[in-house]
Amino acid sequence: MAALAVAGVASAQSSVTLFGVVDASISGYSSSSRDQKPTVLRNSFGIPTYTNQGSVKVSRTALANSGYNTSRLGFRGTEDLGGGLAASFWLEAPITNDDGATGLATFVRRSTVSLSGGFGELRLGRDYTPTFWNDTVFDPFGTNGVGSNLINTANGFNAVTYGAKDTGGFGGNQNYSRASNSIGYFLPPNLGGFYGQVMYAFHENDKYSNGGFTPADSSTSKSRAGRYIGGRFGYANGPLDVAVAYGNSTVGDQYYAGTTDSVNIFNLGASYDFGPVKLFGELSRAENSRDYKNRPIAGGRPDVDLNGYLLGLTVPVGAGLIRASYSAVKYDDNLSATRRDPKANKLALGYVHNLSKRTALYATVARVSNKNGAALTVGGPAFYNAAAGVFTPKTSTGYDFGIRHAF
Repeated sequence: MAALAVAGVASAQSSVTLFGVVDASISGYSSSSRDQKPTVLRNSFGIPTYTNQGSVKVSRTALANSGYNTSRLGFRGTEDLGGGLAASFWLEAPITNDDGATGLATFVRRSTVSLSGGFGELRLGRDYTPTFWNDTVFDPFGTNGVGSNLINTANGFNAVTYGAKDTGGFGGNQNYSRASNSIGYFLPPNLGGFYGQVMYAFHENDKYSNGGFTPADSSTSKSRAGRYIGGRFGYANGPLDVAVAYGNSTVGDQYYAGTTDSVNIFNLGASYDFGPVKLFGELSRAENSRDYKNRPIAGGRPDVDLNGYLLGLTVPVGAGLIRASYSAVKYDDNLSATRRDPKANKLALGYVHNLSKRTALYATVARVSNKNGAALTVGGPAFYNAAAGVFTPKTSTGYDFGIRHAF
């Protein structure tokens, strides 16, 4: 009886929760590119030659997932250790409920264990980076679906690849949204509205006491690639929420070349809830730079900058919510004095109708306009033949009509 009593107390002090989101949508995407050559050219004999090939639209209709909230399945738990201390874990896996192909094979969304108390929280594992939080918290669409803001899209794409998805993000930044092997610290929640976090993620590469023994192979001559360090600090009180974040991610380095490539992100976001309408805004700057131990005479590779901003709002209407945003980005590649800087803007409009606290219907439409070689899309297919330089990416449009159920 005594053993059962002790077990009952221990059980009462601990909790484990199964949670998740199942989100499915009928989604459509189309990406249009255009041949920019003159319609009529004259050859060496003065005879008109028609060379313009017009425009090409690549479209797709799909049963997709995560149009409103990202589909996921997770487990989280907390144990009360007494004296104000608590231990907890969080394991969260992405799921593709449209085809069932992805399930609990990986916990790449989040996998952490933490210790919390009056001092705050110390968290270990794979987690969101401080710099990503502003991109998603101050986006009316929460960086999901075709309405996701262009700051998020551009940081997850490579502008030079003309629409092809770059899994390394802007400048090869693998640590844009999440960082593995990280140590994070969060301020306690009782600071009068002030909040914050810092994070350091290990690169986990080998280093040699005598650098000359570093293997010459480019895949093993890295000693810092993968490291992330950043922080986010803000203030939330009543209708106001404002936060600033900075992060540095080492995306590549070559010991024998004496180079280190880094992506530095700085952003500032805010929201204010007036009641009838809630306003959102964000400014963001990302810089891809290369440091040289011995800079080449020619000056080396120039930096590539990505500047962006977002304006958005949400309007509650009965059981529903209207969402709208306008975002824009501009690349400053410094690669050519004659080439104009690639840039793009996006307009997104959506409506969410809550059937209950856990179930909602939603609809979103969005359009991206590209200029000067930028190739950002709302999702779906890439622009046709863009890498060959014949067709120039122009517009990308898309829609999501779906249902989300959370548990």
